[in-house]
Amino acid sequence: MQEEMVNTFTAKAEAVSAVVRKVSNMQQALEYAVKICDEKEACRLLLAGCELAVSNSAAELCQFSSGEKFIAAPGLDRDALTGLQALAKERDIKVVSSGLRKYASGLDMGLAVADLGLAETGTLVLECSSEDLRLSTMLCEINILVLPVSRMRTGTDEAEEELAAMMKNGSAYLSFITGASRTADIERVLALGVHGPLELHILLWEDD
Repeated sequence: MQEEMVNTFTAKAEAVSAVVRKVSNMQQALEYAVKICDEKEACRLLLAGCELAVSNSAAELCQFSSGEKFIAAPGLDRDALTGLQALAKERDIKVVSSGLRKYASGLDMGLAVADLGLAETGTLVLECSSEDLRLSTMLCEINILVLPVSRMRTGTDEAEEELAAMMKNGSAYLSFITGASRTADIERVLALGVHGPLELHILLWEDD
């Protein structure tokens, strides 16, 4: 049953451009995040179609980039954050876990652990009462979310009690994230990464 649910989740998530990978532990998730961040360019102007040359005026803005790379990880527990900082330091990548308003000009990557996954739509659910957590999932170019497989549910019906419990805890923000940010409100042309992350990577943590 769980394998079927994982397969459904993966198919639905990949159908909306998410990258889905399996990891055995949190350490592998941290290594994956640092590797992806290290391989990307530290450009804050990435948009869908960024493989094409940007305009001259857009290219001029690149001079304001510090060239540094940042991973926002406000929701990680202490051990995971310490591990991430150690790995990132080896690649000269900065890790920030608070005060993310100061980084509104661009974050290379957001890294967090999802509270639930909904297989029927390939959706991740995060309790986002923390402003820093909301910013990390919206301002980054690449959003990496770790989902413990034990927290995967078939859909909202099965997760109803857990979702209700999150709301009863006083949270006004439950984020439902399905794929990368996308819009087609201009000329019905699909564009990725306009209002949020250009890429969504989902790491299925086999914690059972």
